[in-house]
Amino acid sequence: MEVLAGMVQESVDLVVTSPPFALLREKTYGNLDQESYVKWLCDFGPLVHRALKPTGSFVLDLGGAYRKGVPVRSLYNFRVLIELVDDCGFHLAEEFFWHNPSKLPSPIEWVNKRKLRAKDSVNTVWWLSKSEWPKANVSNVLVPYSARMKTLLKDPAAFYSPKSRPSGHEIGDAFGKDNGGAIPPNLLQFPNSESNGTYLRLCNEYTIDPHPARFPRDLPEFFIRFLTDPKDFVLDIFGGSGTTGEAAERLSRKWMTIDLNLEYVRASLFRFVSERDSRTISDLLTSVDAGNVPTVEPLQPQLL
Repeated sequence: MEVLAGMVQESVDLVVTSPPFALLREKTYGNLDQESYVKWLCDFGPLVHRALKPTGSFVLDLGGAYRKGVPVRSLYNFRVLIELVDDCGFHLAEEFFWHNPSKLPSPIEWVNKRKLRAKDSVNTVWWLSKSEWPKANVSNVLVPYSARMKTLLKDPAAFYSPKSRPSGHEIGDAFGKDNGGAIPPNLLQFPNSESNGTYLRLCNEYTIDPHPARFPRDLPEFFIRFLTDPKDFVLDIFGGSGTTGEAAERLSRKWMTIDLNLEYVRASLFRFVSERDSRTISDLLTSVDAGNVPTVEPLQPQLL
């Protein structure tokens, strides 16, 4: 909050982040109980709103949770959405849902033991905007055509003729045009199953505990491609293991991540160095320990 308050007003193009969730079980990275959580998270809202450009967006990944002791869902993630819109001046540009097919069955009590509920494997991802017309270009995130669509594009006339659907929606000749890919749905499916990447290997080598709640790089990368242009400024206010910074760096965006936990900041350096460059890694870790902001060449992450 101190860093946000000190940033130049209307200087950020995109804030994309995954804060600690309002879970019943306390985690090592610090998470508040559901009663306190909504106010805690929404206190960041005015500061994010101030930092964003008029065309900027705030993308917030929130996992669901159950109420304590009963197989009934908490509404905390929806209360966060409503408060950010009603009290902080954001607009809900679109709701997204991130499906993690590799997520283990949870909660154990209701899913595995009593078998009363299905596996919870979807997070809500709120795409909030500062204005009603945020910067966005879905052409930057097209997905591959299905096999059926590829066949149709080879010879559209052989597979369909323009006509009205029962709903009254008109299907014209443009339906058979190759646009380079299909428009993605607002259900995003990215597995979160990294087990042997550079980040984890170097955490093990340097005896640093990895962040226990990392999200896959595909998630921030989707919204960075969708909502920003090269050289735009991307900010993650709960930086964690530096995933958003890595995605932004790969896509030639300016970026900054913020995290309270020094160990997570130290480990996030592993996303920007070669495993073989042990001298550089040691120097960078020493620099962070001394309270300095390191620069990694040719990459230039900014870490606070």
